[in-house]
Amino acid sequence: MAHTPEPAKVRVAVTQAEPVWLDLKGSVEKTCRLIEEAAQKGAQLIAFPECWITGYPAWIWSRPVDFDLSVQYLENSIKVESPEMERVCACASSNNIVVVLGFSENFHNSAYIAQALISNDGRILIKRRKIKPTHMERTIFGDASGDSLKNVVDTNVGRVGMLACWEHAQPLLKYHTYLQREAIHVSAWPPVFEHQNGPGFWSMSREGCRSLSQVYAVESQSFVLHATAVLGKHGIDYMKTASGVLFNIPGGGSSAIFGPDGRQLSQDIPECEEGILYADLNLHEILKAKGFLDVCGHYSRPDMLWLGVDDDEKKHLQVRNKRPELQ
Repeated sequence: MAHTPEPAKVRVAVTQAEPVWLDLKGSVEKTCRLIEEAAQKGAQLIAFPECWITGYPAWIWSRPVDFDLSVQYLENSIKVESPEMERVCACASSNNIVVVLGFSENFHNSAYIAQALISNDGRILIKRRKIKPTHMERTIFGDASGDSLKNVVDTNVGRVGMLACWEHAQPLLKYHTYLQREAIHVSAWPPVFEHQNGPGFWSMSREGCRSLSQVYAVESQSFVLHATAVLGKHGIDYMKTASGVLFNIPGGGSSAIFGPDGRQLSQDIPECEEGILYADLNLHEILKAKGFLDVCGHYSRPDMLWLGVDDDEKKHLQVRNKRPELQ
């Protein structure tokens, strides 16, 4: 009888930590410390929250304009082609680990909510942006272009994809990501808090955001790494959010790992505490889930419902050559 190989297994790490607020150098140093810690525990992939570098700009939900913080935020947002990003890539390579990084990108002094997937040999395989910043985020961040729809790629741990925050509430965007057949999905979030029946929607709460990630796992039959950040008293004082509608109390950590049928595979860390969640994923479980539900396969009707996509990057400068007969 032929030998049956063991199902593929991947050890993943999901961070729940407080950013080094508006401090690019400190953010990169902490990123590398967490990468090294996860690698020492045997992790082959580590996931970071939305805007991990240089921290989520929480003050925008208290006041839409703060010139001093906005300038400092942009100055400490990371450029893709920079010594700081090179250091993170080198750290991924030296620790032989895939890194899915959430960051505020400074591109020619415009800010974007961005994600990078860095391979275990230190190459940036994907750099994408959130296609539509949410509500007050638009006071800081710009929109993505069509190339950010290409958000899934092959790695040494399988096909890995990523979306940021309320992108998980966009059905067409989710379905386009499902169609790229990811095995592991990184769902990146800022600090998110329990719903207090006060200002703000339940859908913006810890419970609501977790539900979006959990439903994503059910619909995609992928493992979902729900990565969130922590907000401490220093961050509240620094960004002056104590009197705001949101981000006014310490906490916000609610990281979790979900299986391809939606079940939670991780134990919670208290919301004010920092730590790293680990799980050993048996990718064979994806096949079990898809046997029952595959919304991009046997449980679909493309003859009736289909998705149209324009994934070209729209550049600011487009040189259009004249027709030969007009030259």
